[in-house]
Amino acid sequence: MFQILIIEDDEAISNLICTTLQSEGYQCTCAFDGEMGADYMEKGKWDLILLDMMLPIFSGYELLEYNERIRTPVIIISAMGRVEDRIKGLKMGADDYLCKPFQIGELVARVESVLRRVGKTESVLEYYGVMIYLQERCVMKDGKEIKLTVKEFDLLETLVRNKNIALSRCFLYETVWGEEYAGQTRTLDNHIQRLRKKLDWEDVIQTVFRIGYRLYVPQESRR
Repeated sequence: MFQILIIEDDEAISNLICTTLQSEGYQCTCAFDGEMGADYMEKGKWDLILLDMMLPIFSGYELLEYNERIRTPVIIISAMGRVEDRIKGLKMGADDYLCKPFQIGELVARVESVLRRVGKTESVLEYYGVMIYLQERCVMKDGKEIKLTVKEFDLLETLVRNKNIALSRCFLYETVWGEEYAGQTRTLDNHIQRLRKKLDWEDVIQTVFRIGYRLYVPQESRR
């Protein structure tokens, strides 16, 4: 089970994050100021740290400097949303930066994305008769290989890893294509249509109005 340290002084936000991640199978510990966060960072072995920047006692930037020694993956969660703030945080070693306010589903997706990038996730995913072999980048359905392009494979992996979460077009595009979402491109929508057709998932990959897409999991199929 992955161990996640949440360093956030707003207890309501911290509790929301903690409860949500625990429901997804993560083990979470909360710290409510910079000093408590530093103590936990030193004493524990964490797979990921979720870090607010405006903390009492020690700031998030000070904790990022401290993290240079222990090198735990970090996602910054901050109301400091200026481009300069994001650049500074990323240059100091953060793996991702999420601005407040945020959709809790997007946070879960970003947690999974960072853990995947640092090699802390499984090598095979399975859902709805589809086997996704991550190392081989091979997709099988009912014993037959489904030919996918590079971006179709990455998009499928992202959707399957975040079942029942409404993922924004912005998040999906930036995650799969690694570029800033311009808001007008049809590239993502076209790839979604091809995935639906190749996998026969017309009702599985759902459109979420004004947000993006979701891989639907019926209530009885959830684990």
